[in-house]
Amino acid sequence: MSDIKKVVLAYSGGLDTSVIVRWLQDTYGCEIVTFTADLGQGEEVEPARAKAQAMGIKDIYIEDLREEFVRDFVFPMFRANTVYEGEYLLGTSIARPLIAKRLVEIANRESADAISHGATGKGNDQVRFELGAYALKPGIKVIAPWREWDLTSRETLMAYAKTRDIPIDFAAAGKKSPYSMDANLLHISYEGGVLEDPWTECEESMWRWSVSPENAPDTATYIDLTYEGGDVVAINGERMSPATVLTYLNKIGGANGIGRLDLVENRYVGMKSRGCYETPGGTILLKGHRAIESITLDREVAHMKDELMPRYATLIYNGYWWSPERQLLQGLIDNSQACVNGDVRLKLYKGNVIVVGRQSAQSLFDTRISTFEDDGGAYDQKDAEGFIKLNALRLRIAANNGRALLKP
Repeated sequence: MSDIKKVVLAYSGGLDTSVIVRWLQDTYGCEIVTFTADLGQGEEVEPARAKAQAMGIKDIYIEDLREEFVRDFVFPMFRANTVYEGEYLLGTSIARPLIAKRLVEIANRESADAISHGATGKGNDQVRFELGAYALKPGIKVIAPWREWDLTSRETLMAYAKTRDIPIDFAAAGKKSPYSMDANLLHISYEGGVLEDPWTECEESMWRWSVSPENAPDTATYIDLTYEGGDVVAINGERMSPATVLTYLNKIGGANGIGRLDLVENRYVGMKSRGCYETPGGTILLKGHRAIESITLDREVAHMKDELMPRYATLIYNGYWWSPERQLLQGLIDNSQACVNGDVRLKLYKGNVIVVGRQSAQSLFDTRISTFEDDGGAYDQKDAEGFIKLNALRLRIAANNGRALLKP
């Protein structure tokens, strides 16, 4: 007899998680609570309620988390200019800690014995969900069906659904996109299908949020971003909520062919995986943030942030959002953003985000010093001589002792 009486399941309403509902009931004989998060995936989440009810689920949570997602997860990540392995803007990774947080909170509210998710044993998401859950509730029991059951393909899942009276639109399921996709307000990702061959170019019809750069407008689009504390608070002078900012930038960026990426990444579990990503709004946010920091951050602070960023990105990718080290880094990053205020003007053109202007009342850019014209004595060029000689001293000593690395 199982000691699992109630489970909170991260439920999308699709084939996999619908099968998981019945499998949990068959295997554990437990009560199921479903949780569906609206993170801006662009699809109706309310139908998940009807599907859950059709399977006898009484406690159903469907929550709009778009504002919390952007405000408390996406924006803090972009304050660090976060990029994983030089290219990936972590659209999937950054959504998982929020889902884990809500799973644990609902489990506490419902006095549930366990949580469950539909991530496979090959992917990163199982790690992200579970590390987050254990950090927030150390004694939580996690059930990962893909690591337990003998269902190994879409065909076996559909066969199971037919024999267990699971409400699935089999005609629609059979015509499903060949890609495994994940979407939220920050991005949409594609894996599988022809993408499993890293030499094969993806089909143009795959992309959903963006036009190709070739088909983007021939006229550039200009936008002004206003930053406060490192976050965009207004676009073209109009103040917007965090979710509205990202929604707007996704639309205008996608229309200009911005944000496409074809990437082979190194998964946490050790394998390489190819994925394609559309992140138009995130691409614009990253470019704009680096531009406003370029005039407001001290040089050494900016360089230190750049040195720490890969570590920060790896923590998020590997599921350590709720770790003490990520929170420590976040405090350092956020402290640096007090002066990151001002405006950035961007030109969007055929897949490119081009910075054409930046201004701030807290700018460290001093034209009196940097000018190529007469600076009126603001900078004494003779000072550079001593600086150079001091920095060259060790090089000269080494060379005089025959230790030069290269012979002229």
